[in-house]
Amino acid sequence: MSGFLFHDIIFGPVRSRRLGSSLGINLLPVARKICSFNCIYCECGWTPNEDAEKSSLPKREKINHLLEKKLQELKENNMPPDNLTFAGNGEPTIHPEFDLIVKDTIALRDKYFPKASTTVLSNSSMIHEKKIFEALKMVDKSILKLDAGSQEQFERINLPHAQKKLENIVGDLSKFKGDVIIQTLFLRGTHNDQSIDNTSEKEIQLWLQHLEKIKPQYVMIYPIDRKTPAKDLEKISSEELHQIAERVHQLGIKTEIF
Repeated sequence: MSGFLFHDIIFGPVRSRRLGSSLGINLLPVARKICSFNCIYCECGWTPNEDAEKSSLPKREKINHLLEKKLQELKENNMPPDNLTFAGNGEPTIHPEFDLIVKDTIALRDKYFPKASTTVLSNSSMIHEKKIFEALKMVDKSILKLDAGSQEQFERINLPHAQKKLENIVGDLSKFKGDVIIQTLFLRGTHNDQSIDNTSEKEIQLWLQHLEKIKPQYVMIYPIDRKTPAKDLEKISSEELHQIAERVHQLGIKTEIF
């Protein structure tokens, strides 16, 4: 499979524009991607068809052991991370023990680096599940995806594997009562002979309406930054992203462009 994969369960720390020194926690296999979406821009490449197979997911005990070992090493070398970040080869919240692993991670963070933040990068697909929602409420930073204003563009950009209604995702995001960070990647192009564009006036207006309902802490806005699995996609200019960000600011919501 083409695309960039993380080949370790615990990786880094890496320097991140938004998270500083970030120690990564990959709850997915190290040799392939598993995800509930198949986003046309994903740096990990296309999601293989065998996603339903969960047997290759790393076990909670192994994750906890490797994380503690790495944190001990960082402590000995006086290298405090800014964030312990759930990221990696797909969607971390699909791990069946995600909520318990979050609790383990918070306990280890408190033991070794209590000033570090715990962060989850998620596509928002599992937040309807109570235990996932409650686990995301426990971490310091829940950074959740919202890439479209309309159902049509949501399906074309994110290619969800199960039938998902964007309005339901927005409703679930609003239940965080503002304790959430929204990330949106803007792009244009074509894929499977369909128009891809979440920058049109219609899409932006719908997206802004969603943000008004969610009332997030802030919004992270991105263009394409790496090679994408879909070939005919356009990187949005910084000028256009700033225009979009200004409209978010007008709602009274903090926005950053990356």
